[in-house]
This record gives sequence, structure tokens and C-alpha cells, in this order.
Amino acid sequence: MSKIVPSLWFADDNCEAAVHYYLSVFPNATLDEITYYPDAKLDPHFAEMSGKVLNASFHLNGQQFFALDGGPSFRINEAVSFTIPCVDQAEIDYYWEKLSHVPAAEQCGWAKDQFGVSWQIVPANMAELTQTPAQIQRMMQMKKIDIAALEAAK
Repeated sequence: MSKIVPSLWFADDNCEAAVHYYLSVFPNATLDEITYYPDAKLDPHFAEMSGKVLNASFHLNGQQFFALDGGPSFRINEAVSFTIPCVDQAEIDYYWEKLSHVPAAEQCGWAKDQFGVSWQIVPANMAELTQTPAQIQRMMQMKKIDIAALEAAK
């Protein structure tokens, strides 16, 4: 069966920095390969792209990703996010500290990193922790999810 592999288009020539950052954040991460744009003379699409990432392949916690320096035509936005189901508050705190870099984008466990990628950093049992109206109301007041506060709101 074919896998679905998310591909990230970095518009600010920071693909390689982003990939290496993610590799440092996730404990089970591997870099598969990075290839760079060839000589710009080979094709008009390669103009001013020499030395930038044509394709990077890497794994974060078993999930394969592709990434590239694509230029400014398209930007990553909140329409797509990646969910990290965390086992406990310590894991939520770890990923939040590493990946949340845009305070204005923080809400209900959603965070945005310095490369513009959105993450949902939530407990693996989030559905269980949001069963009552009181829990939902409490969650809506949170930026980073606080498991104990959701349990207390039950």
C-alpha cells in the first residue's frame, strides 16, 4: 500500500535549517538525504536556486517528510498542521518549548514554529479530556494544553 508523505515548501530559502531543526527536536528522527539544485544554466526554473535544497527526505517519529526550497510563490500556512499526540504533560511541555515561536498563533494546543509550520501539541487522550462543557470551556482558554486543568474541570 502506498504511503502519503507530507511535502513542505519553504519560501524563504530556509529548508535546510528547518530540516536540521526538526531533526534536533524529535528524538526519533533521521535524515534520509538532501539534494541541491543543479547549475542554474540547466533550466530556467533553477535560476537563482543554486545551492538551495531541491529535495530533502527525513523521518520524524517514523513519519516520512519531503521538503524543498521552493521560492516565494507559495507559503506554508495554518490550513495544514501536524498533530503530536503526547503521552503526558512533560511531553507536551517539551514540544511546546521547542516548537511554539509565534505567541499570536497559540490556541488550544496549536502552535506555530519559526518556519511557519503549525503543530497541534495535544494529549493522546484529548477526546477523553474534552467530554464536558466545562472541559471544553477550559480548553478554549488555553494556549498550551494543561492536562491537570482539563481533568479538574470534569
